[in-house]
Amino acid sequence: MDKTSFVKVVLIVSFLFSFAFSAYALTKEEEINIKVYKEVSPSVVNITTTTLIRDFFSIYPQKGAGSGSIIDATGYILTNYHVVEGASEITVTLSDGSKYSARLVGADPDNDLAVIKINPKKRLKPLKLGDSDSLQVGQKVYAIGNPFGLNSTLTTGIISALGRPLTTEGGRVIENVIQTDAPINPGNSGGPLIDTSGRMIGINTAIFTPSGGNIGIGFAIPVNTARDLIPDLIRYGRVRRPWLGIIGVPLWKELSRALGLRVEEGILVSEVIPGGPAAKAGIRGGSVPVEISGTIVYLGGDIIIEMDGRKVRAMEDIKRALRGKDEGDMVIVKVIRDNRIRTFKVRVRLMR
Repeated sequence: MDKTSFVKVVLIVSFLFSFAFSAYALTKEEEINIKVYKEVSPSVVNITTTTLIRDFFSIYPQKGAGSGSIIDATGYILTNYHVVEGASEITVTLSDGSKYSARLVGADPDNDLAVIKINPKKRLKPLKLGDSDSLQVGQKVYAIGNPFGLNSTLTTGIISALGRPLTTEGGRVIENVIQTDAPINPGNSGGPLIDTSGRMIGINTAIFTPSGGNIGIGFAIPVNTARDLIPDLIRYGRVRRPWLGIIGVPLWKELSRALGLRVEEGILVSEVIPGGPAAKAGIRGGSVPVEISGTIVYLGGDIIIEMDGRKVRAMEDIKRALRGKDEGDMVIVKVIRDNRIRTFKVRVRLMR
């Protein structure tokens, strides 16, 4: 073989080798996807439940399914409340296929979160928790779960919006929910939403689906919300929430006019709970009973219009103002009494 022919053969072989290598080489994005999946999937579990349903004729079992994230090496698992709500039996399947019976440790229906516990034969790998307050729209995310019972399924997408309010089937409003286009389907509920570092930044909870299928709009509860609640769920079985100690009625224009009030927005304090934070601060309830929409309300009490600088128009505004407060913290409450604005300092207590 002459020198020219030899060079041609070398060039052809080099080209074919380069082509074959490029065909099988992973992109940087694919490498990250694989790394995240391998790191996170052992910490994601499959949850199946049995709920006893009673109808007019009989009682029969109904099966359910969801996902969960291991948050402690001894077997604590975070999931959605609606995944385990009312379940008489809870079974957890780990990534290695082993199955365990689980018990409900604590639940917070207001944020659709629950903690369950298994007793594994070995220490488990907990999922790392990220920081949902630092998220940005456009950031890449992963959802790992068990859609339609298909174990350890990975889907990818981006954060498509932040700060969404989400109304649950029970009518509760979850604040600051993460919106994502990562495909989420039945069975993903309770599973983690993950960032590219393999940290959980959210708990997948719902999809927007006019047709019943995934259309690219899913929602996840921020992990920082869960992080704040987990200790109470494990220790007390529920969340100890800041408590004002009132029974209030939201005002609206027609009601205010009917009652002869000069303010059209705020919370009319019907009753204060004896010994509660509001009562100790000097906030007053009403004394004149009237019936409004079939409910007895007491008129003549204070009207709360502001808390810690936030305008108050609904009871949800009071919850927002108290959110994150701890035992002994002070909140500034402005009320209208005898057509004058008065200010009270209320010392927060947590409901036991």
